[in-house]
Amino acid sequence: MILTLTVNPSIDRLARLDTELKRGGVFRLPMSEDMAGGKGINVSKAVHYAGSDTLALYPAAEHGKFTRLLEVSGIPHEAINTMNEARVNLTIAEADGTTTKLNSPGMTLTKAHRRRVLEKLVHHAKKATWVVFAGSLPPGVPRDFYVNCTEAVQSINPDAHVAMDTSDGPLTSVVQAFPSVRPYLMKPNAFELGQIVGADGEALEAAALSGDFAPAAEAAQELNARGVTEVLATLGEAGAVLAIKDGPCYAAEAPKITPQSTVGAGDCALAGYLLARERGDSYTSALSSAVAYGAAATSLPGTTIPYPEQVHAEYARAWQLN
Repeated sequence: MILTLTVNPSIDRLARLDTELKRGGVFRLPMSEDMAGGKGINVSKAVHYAGSDTLALYPAAEHGKFTRLLEVSGIPHEAINTMNEARVNLTIAEADGTTTKLNSPGMTLTKAHRRRVLEKLVHHAKKATWVVFAGSLPPGVPRDFYVNCTEAVQSINPDAHVAMDTSDGPLTSVVQAFPSVRPYLMKPNAFELGQIVGADGEALEAAALSGDFAPAAEAAQELNARGVTEVLATLGEAGAVLAIKDGPCYAAEAPKITPQSTVGAGDCALAGYLLARERGDSYTSALSSAVAYGAAATSLPGTTIPYPEQVHAEYARAWQLN
């Protein structure tokens, strides 16, 4: 089972415009919609749509709108009841594919809330093969909370692989906890990878876009050297690299698509990778699955998560770098 924890879930509100967004303007929306979101939630959605076992954990009101949205989707989930509603994140999608995101900070999680999160996490992690910690942390949560979560999972189920996808303070805290506590898999984007190793993330992505994946691969291998077994670094439209501790590096170019929204693309890339690893696929196949899932998500509006029939790994190209 792939267990996900989304500490800062969100109601993702998509507002589609048929014109260009201009500051100070008044716009009538041709359509808008709400869906349950958050990085871990998105991973669980993609895994569930593919027919694999997953459970999405999240702190929010047990009978609130966020939970009702998840119930409609049919995704296995469990609310860690806080009596508070999830935040609302607004995505403005323009006709040319440009997306603008306005993210709320989220509800405050008290010490008692955090204790219940850890209790539920430990309970379900006993049966998990992968445990995914993804997304930002809401107000009131210490930035080393993912370190605590990783320790809790590793103490109760040492065979479970922890996958980490976060940024800023929480990411820094995870890296600072090396080597005593470290995830099995990390999935940074180019900017986050640059933050970790002290490189220019934009330059890493630009080099990959020009066909040179070596700089991103070398940066990912620095995380291997610090003890992370697998590093999946997504590089926007260029594709991704995969670095394996004491093993080779791989690169992949994504299938060509017409972009609509990049929101959730990284989450879907992680889901595609985990699905392939659960099947026992080769690293090149898993990386192809990752970039294909990310491309499929980018070809869809808002935070729409692709179904397997919308994912075309056969059009991705993955190869071993060294």
